[in-house]
Amino acid sequence: MTDFIEEVDEHLRSERYLTLARRWAPWFLAALAAAVVGWVGVWGYNAWQDRNIGKASIAYDKALTALAQGDETGAYTGFEALGKSGPAGYRTLALMQQGNIRLAAGKDADAAGFYDAAAKAAPNAIFRDLERLRAAQTLLDTAPYAQTEARLTGLIGDKKPFDLEAREALAMAKLLAGKTREARGDFNALTLTLGVSDAMRARAQAAMALIDSGEAATTAQVVRAAALLPPSKQPAFAGQGADGEAPQAQGAVQGAPADATDNASGTAQ
Repeated sequence: MTDFIEEVDEHLRSERYLTLARRWAPWFLAALAAAVVGWVGVWGYNAWQDRNIGKASIAYDKALTALAQGDETGAYTGFEALGKSGPAGYRTLALMQQGNIRLAAGKDADAAGFYDAAAKAAPNAIFRDLERLRAAQTLLDTAPYAQTEARLTGLIGDKKPFDLEAREALAMAKLLAGKTREARGDFNALTLTLGVSDAMRARAQAAMALIDSGEAATTAQVVRAAALLPPSKQPAFAGQGADGEAPQAQGAVQGAPADATDNASGTAQ
């Protein structure tokens, strides 16, 4: 009798397990299929992205070569294609180069537009702020002061990578706007700030000396030339990664024509 009861219990357990298997098997298979599809999708995306980065690298080098050879039209066309559809890092570099070419042609407004676009496409905060600084410096003596102030104020702060450069540019903007006293105060503050380079301190002292001698107009004339000097910090991409970053920041200015700027401030010589 005991054996019969155990046999019945075992049969019932088997039926229960079979029922559970039938109920959950479709869900298990669906989850397994989803995992397989997800893995294949990630692998395919990474492979596609790697191919795109490789193609972008070749296209960027080709455009740089054309620029170095004086073929600005061919270079601009190459950078334009990357600026529209390239991986994030190369798109940023291409837009920067387009801005440099426009700047060398004396089209400051167009150049600033490209720098702004490069800032939006930038894969990291350092490149974003650098391009915003370039755009502000490019329009330093043409844009209304209120607009320049708004651009530069957002770049000033203890944790901002180009805080000192933005403060110097804002002092220059004030000088150009006729705010001589405020400009002198800003230049003086720069000379007393820790971390200021010797070159920046010398520029600030020279500007104060001209202001004190009553040559504010002359000072305004050399403000534009002072903006040509590059920031003390040269940004670099962390390395080629998932978002298509380019390996070196130097590509942003490499191969520029002789009459085009190749410094970080992005303003015409």
